[in-house]
Amino acid sequence: MIEVVRTAAEVRARVAGLRKGAKTLALVPTMGFLHEGHLSLIREGRERADVCAASIFVNPTQFGPSEDLSSYPRDERGDIEKCEQAGATLVWAPEPREVYPEGFQTFVEVTEMTRRWCGAARPGHFRGVTTVVSKLFNLFRPDVAVFGEKDFQQLHVVRRMARDLGFETEVVGMPIVREPDGLAMSSRNAYLSPDERRRALALSRAWRTAAHAHANGERSAERLIEAARAELRACEAREDYVALVDPATLEPVERIERPARMLLAAFVGKTRLIDNAPIG
Repeated sequence: MIEVVRTAAEVRARVAGLRKGAKTLALVPTMGFLHEGHLSLIREGRERADVCAASIFVNPTQFGPSEDLSSYPRDERGDIEKCEQAGATLVWAPEPREVYPEGFQTFVEVTEMTRRWCGAARPGHFRGVTTVVSKLFNLFRPDVAVFGEKDFQQLHVVRRMARDLGFETEVVGMPIVREPDGLAMSSRNAYLSPDERRRALALSRAWRTAAHAHANGERSAERLIEAARAELRACEAREDYVALVDPATLEPVERIERPARMLLAAFVGKTRLIDNAPIG
C-alpha cells in the first residue's frame, strides 16, 4: 500500500528505515497531473531500485510572473492512485511552505547550460528547477532519479547540477511517451481546445520533416531548421525556438555530421509546448 507523507521529517524517517534495511531507492520528481509518461518513469524506477518514491509538488519557483502557476492542472487524489498502480510505495506531497519556509533566499543555479533555449525563453525557470531538485536529492538521497527526455534541456541541467554538487544519485533519462498520433504527452495538453490539439501535431511533424530531410542527405542545420519552422507556420503554431544542438553540450551545430538533437518550443493558442528528437 502506498504511503503519502507531507513533511521533510517524515521523508527522512522513511529513508532512514530503508537504509537500515539496506534497500535502494529511486526517486521520480513530478509536478503532478500525471500521465503515462510519468508512470513510465515510476515503473523504470521500480525496476532500478528496491523502492520507488515520487514527489508531487507544483514548484512555484520555476514559474515566471506571467506563467500558469495558479491554473496549472492538479489532481492529487488521482495522482496518488496512479503512483500506486505504477509501483511507487512512497509519495511526498508537501505544501509550498514546507519546501520554501518563510524567509527562504538560497537558490541553486547552473549557469552556462541554461543560457539558451528554455533558459532564455523562461528566465529563472531552471534556477527554480535545480533548486527544488537539489532539495529533493538532499532530502531523499536517492540511488537513482528518473526524468523524462521530453524536457531534454532540463534533464541535462539536472545532470550537470548533480555532478557539480557531488550528489551520488544516478540521473537517468527515459524516452518521450507519445500519444498514438505523435503528440508528446504533457500535463499542459489539457489546456488545448480540439482545434489546438490538432494544430499541436505541428511540433512532432516539424522534427519528423527535418529527420526525413536529413535521411535524404541534407546536412545544413539552417535548412533543416527552416523545414521544421515551415511545419509550425502551416499549423499556426507560434515559434518560441527551433534549434539543432549537440546532444551532450546543448550548443548549436551548423552541420549534422554526427548525431544531433532538434529542440522545439512553440505556442499553440496560449499553451506553450515543447518537443525534441534525435536527428542523424
